[in-house]
Formats: sequence, C-alpha cells, structure tokens
Amino acid sequence: MTTTDPRPTLLFADPESQALYGATYDAALENLLGTNTVPFGEIYASSGLMNPAVGMVRAGGGYEQPWTRDATINSWNATSLLAPALAANTLWAVVEKDAEGNLRVQQDSQQWDQVVWTVGAWHHYLVTGDRDFLQSAYEVVTNTLALREQATVFGADARCGLFTGPSFFNDGVSGFPLPTADGSESRGSESTSYPDVVSGMYLSTNALYYAAYTRAAAMADALGRPADGHRSKAAAIKEAINEHFWNPRTGSYNYELTADGTPGVYQEGTGLAFALLFGIADDAQASALISNAQRMPWGMPDTYPHWDRYSGAEPGRHNAIVWPLVQGLWAKGLAAHGEVEGFATETRLLAELVRNSGGFWEIYDGNTGAVEGGYQGATGVLKRRWDSEPDQTWSATAYIDMMHTGLFGMRFDDRGLTFAPSLPAGWGDVTLSGLRYRDAGLTVTLRGTGTVIRGFELDGSPRSGVPASLQGDHTIEITLGG
Repeated sequence: MTTTDPRPTLLFADPESQALYGATYDAALENLLGTNTVPFGEIYASSGLMNPAVGMVRAGGGYEQPWTRDATINSWNATSLLAPALAANTLWAVVEKDAEGNLRVQQDSQQWDQVVWTVGAWHHYLVTGDRDFLQSAYEVVTNTLALREQATVFGADARCGLFTGPSFFNDGVSGFPLPTADGSESRGSESTSYPDVVSGMYLSTNALYYAAYTRAAAMADALGRPADGHRSKAAAIKEAINEHFWNPRTGSYNYELTADGTPGVYQEGTGLAFALLFGIADDAQASALISNAQRMPWGMPDTYPHWDRYSGAEPGRHNAIVWPLVQGLWAKGLAAHGEVEGFATETRLLAELVRNSGGFWEIYDGNTGAVEGGYQGATGVLKRRWDSEPDQTWSATAYIDMMHTGLFGMRFDDRGLTFAPSLPAGWGDVTLSGLRYRDAGLTVTLRGTGTVIRGFELDGSPRSGVPASLQGDHTIEITLGG
C-alpha cells in the first residue's frame, strides 16, 4: 500500500553525498510510505480512534504488527511529520479500552515497554498541533502510567525508586549477561522467562519512565489540567537513575541493576542515547559518556561487550551487534549535543550498511557489516542462529531521522519549528524540498558546515524559526560556519 502523502526530496550539491545519503533517504521513504504502509485492520481498532480510511505502519517485512515500541519509534522518527494521519492511526493501533472503556496502551506480554508510547504521542502533538489527538492521548498516558505504578510485575521498586523489567527493546534473553541468563539459555528466548530479568532494573527502561513523566506533565500543561504529580515523579526517577546507574569510574552509565543491588557495568546503546536525548545526563556526564562510549566498526551496538556465551563468530541477537534502531537514537543524541563528527560517522555507516546489503535490514554484524540476525536460545534449542528480517521499518525511519533531526536539526515545540543543524565537513550544501509542516510547505537549504548558524532567512527575511501558524509555501536558507 502506498500513502497519498507527498514525499519530500533531499538533494546534495556534492554528487558523492547524493549517491550515498540522498539515495538512502529516498529508499527509506519508500520503505516507510510504500513497503510498510499497510491497510487499516479491524483487529487493531479496539481503541475506537482509528480512521478506517487511513492505513497504518507495520513493524517490517518480517512483522505484520505495528507493536507498541515500533509504532512509537516510527512515529517519533518520521511518520508524524511525513504523514500525520498515518502516524495517528499507527499510534492508536496499539491502544485499547479496558472493561470500563478507559483508554490505555495495549496490555500484551511485553508490558514493560508501554510508556515509550508517551514519547511518540507528545512528539506527534508538537509536530501537528492536533489537540483532539492530545486529549485522548493524555487519557492513554495517565491510565497506562497508573497501571505500571500499581503493577507487581514490571512495576516500581520502592527500594531504588526505579522500575523493573527488561531493557527497552531487548525482548530476547541474549540481551542480558550472566547470571541473569544461564549459560545454556535453557528457558528459551523470551527475556521474561528469566526471573532475574523480570526483577532487574535497566537504564533504557527507566530513562523512558523519566521521559514519560515529563511529557505527561507537558500534556497536562497544554490541556490546562493539573499535572497530578508527574513532575515530582520525573525528578525522583531522574535522581534515582543518576544515583544507581551513573558510574564515575567508567565515566558512563551502567546498563543493569539487579534486584539485590548489584550493578551491571556494561553498556547499552539505547540507554546512553536516551540519557542524552531526555536530559538525564548533565553537560559533564554527556561529554564523558560520549567520549567513553564503546562502538563497533559498523556502529553503536545494542549491548556491549560480548557476554561469555557469545563471540565475534556467534554474536548474540541483542548483544554486541548493530541494530540501525540503536544507531539512529545514538546519532540523534550526538547531534543534539553538537557532536558533528560522531553523528557523521554513525550516519555514514548506516547508509553504507543499507547500500551494501541492498535494503534496511533488522540487524547487522558489528564487525563485518554483514546482514546477521545473531544467536539466541529458542524453544527446544539451547542456541540457534536467528534471521535478520528484511524491510525493517525502524531501520528506515532511523535514517530518515538522521536527516531530519540530525542533519537539519529540526526541533518542534508548541510555538513552531526551529533548526539546530549538524552539517559535516565534506557533505556539501543540501536542500530538503517539499516538506510539509502543519499548513506550510517548506524548502530548506543548508550552506556551509558545522553547527553554528551564521544566517537564517525565511523567504529572504531574517528569522529564527518557523511559526506554527505559517501557511503556504516558503523557503528557508540557513548558513552555517564553524
């Protein structure tokens, strides 16, 4: 199914940049708006908020469902800006009503990742200004947070002030070190089959709770409602994250805290990215963790280093291996902190992975760049090689976001759209045309290099950004230097 939403065009003045970065952008748009845009399905319509005339975005070529985290990440990365109605339908596809008719994020077997939906929902409102969407989204968010606060499994740990449950998208046991998983992974692939994972606390998950509370407070403010303690809860969990996960010896955040208080001094790519993106790390911590981050030849890995049961020859599916999802979040975090070279490297690596493999695959070998699904236990099998699925949507939207949020530095708030570009040296001038923002059509050109804006003109007049009320077609010229 192909969406009717118009697609923007990305054009680099430098032919080599166009052949790599521009071509990859076009392929990513086709992946999202063509290959993985599928028709409305009644099975996903339990919220009562989906529009049957609009499709939705599936998780990828190997996954027909939208799923909570996929729906959220894809909307946050790209869909809310490029195809707002499609994004809204996709977000509503993972929402349901309880027996009393109250809206909540779907209660599936992976309930620990529900609160990520809040991040996508708030971003959707900032991009679109859709207050009707916000009204319903706030009900979803408050009900879902209340469920998680009251839960006895994947709920709050009062001793640490953190939330239990696996790390953000690591639903496989390969994402967790010994002794969390025994050497043979005898309970199968699901991380929730291992009691130590269920009772453990992980960086990315708790960072998402912090983000969820801050965004719930912002939603309440926008709707003129009481914040219901969201800000104080956000402050408390941020403090707990920095108390229990920050490691001054390594100059970074630990990945894990077991139920008995033992720290797991490992690295989690999404956890570090979230610490940067959500403002959990202060400036000194951000600089330190960026400097000390361990990367693989083909990009930021999921978790690191190899657990003892895996190796370079047999990498774990959720261990020292490269997911473009993680690369995208890490690149977004680097760009947000002005780390142009790091952003450029991660973006180049993903573009080359796509070019070399002929598509947006789910997972790649971090050492060789080959398409690789990784190793992990399975029912009746102690360890087997898994497939890396084709046409993975969040791999494509990760790249789109590298261009929008990283390269062009798009920042949305309820007043409008601003830019904080990161144009690496050697990429050349670049123009993004045919971009729809609310009721406006934008053509945005970056000239120069670096992150410092020397000039910003809207239709030839000096401005600082794009007001949310702008209508019609307009041109933006941004000159960078230094």
